Amino acid sequence: MMKEVIAEAEAALLHTYNRYQIVLERGEGVYLYDLEGKKYLDFASGIGVFALGYHYRDYDDALKGQIDKLLHTSNYYYNVPAVEAAKKIKKISGMDRVFFTNSGAEAVEGAIKTARKYAYRKDGRTDHEIIAMNHSFHGRTMGALSVTGTPKYREAFAPMIGNIRFADMNDTGSVKAQINDRTCAVILETVQGEGGVYPARDTFLRELRRICDERDILLILDEIQCGMGRTGQYFAWQGYGVKPDIMTTAKALGGGVPVGAFLMTERVGAHSLEAGDHGTTYGGNPFAAAAVSKMIDLMEENHIVEHVRETAPYLEARLDELVEKYDGIVERRGSGLLQGLACREPVSGIIAGAMKRGLIVINAGPCVIRLIPPLVIGREHIDEMIAILEESLREYQGESHASV
Repeated sequence: MMKEVIAEAEAALLHTYNRYQIVLERGEGVYLYDLEGKKYLDFASGIGVFALGYHYRDYDDALKGQIDKLLHTSNYYYNVPAVEAAKKIKKISGMDRVFFTNSGAEAVEGAIKTARKYAYRKDGRTDHEIIAMNHSFHGRTMGALSVTGTPKYREAFAPMIGNIRFADMNDTGSVKAQINDRTCAVILETVQGEGGVYPARDTFLRELRRICDERDILLILDEIQCGMGRTGQYFAWQGYGVKPDIMTTAKALGGGVPVGAFLMTERVGAHSLEAGDHGTTYGGNPFAAAAVSKMIDLMEENHIVEHVRETAPYLEARLDELVEKYDGIVERRGSGLLQGLACREPVSGIIAGAMKRGLIVINAGPCVIRLIPPLVIGREHIDEMIAILEESLREYQGESHASV
């Protein structure tokens, strides 16, 4: 049956993804099942979306209840779920103003517009520049793509929005070299995801904050993949003690419902976007907002962030064992439950072998295995993952002689 569905998909859908040859039908806990009933341990969570796993009853019930009330109105009117969601995300983030979007890329677009409008209101100039990081990924819409530091994603769609400069992640000197009197913002992922799972260094982020403060440059932190508890803090920047001027979030924010947001400090909010500057038909609709509100409630009630702090060291230790055991793995890097195994060779075969054995992991570039599981995993799931991944590693890489 799966072959027929895949054939129909290839005949109807625009081919913008090289999809794995399985059709997923349902999920339960931290497991997914395909159309033929095969079970998969999910260490990708929809690329960091399903923080609570699948069919978390209280979450499902909240959404069903909102469907019976009101799915959508428009931003010409207020709605209670959006107000409640905004209050809750302000509380966990410490930010002051919220704009709800439908995706992470839209959140980045809003952040870029906010930074440019803030600078424009200061001096009336329209030639301000933004510094982004090499190897970053912020999305595929035009503004988000313009600050994505991987040329292969951009080149076919040039010209980009312009006035974007690129510097190297974790290299303060590289950033300083790009700053001039037109610089209005610096944007980076607190933990680079697609670019290979590279966390920002503490000294780098602190120095960026100092430079931005000195020159009234806005610091934008993209927390779309690494936020919402993923690193053992609600947002990764909280672990550094470096607060951004603007922050983007999405993915786990809605627990599976398409929703994102960009947030800012009161200072930025008071001197940037005004009525008519930005808008969205669906952003902040009652259904999506109810999902955000319930996600935050459940994360607090079930101490999910604390659970990540307790669980992540065990995951790191088990992955470090693989680094020691296999010559083909160069290093482990990451933060919390966002981890990468950097390998000497492309990892597509290892990922395919794991899937064949009932484990879903994904890549972060050609040579990095990315592990981004639901935040509710336990040690038993980590052990199960390691056992399956090791079978695939043995098949495609072989064990290190030094480890035998």
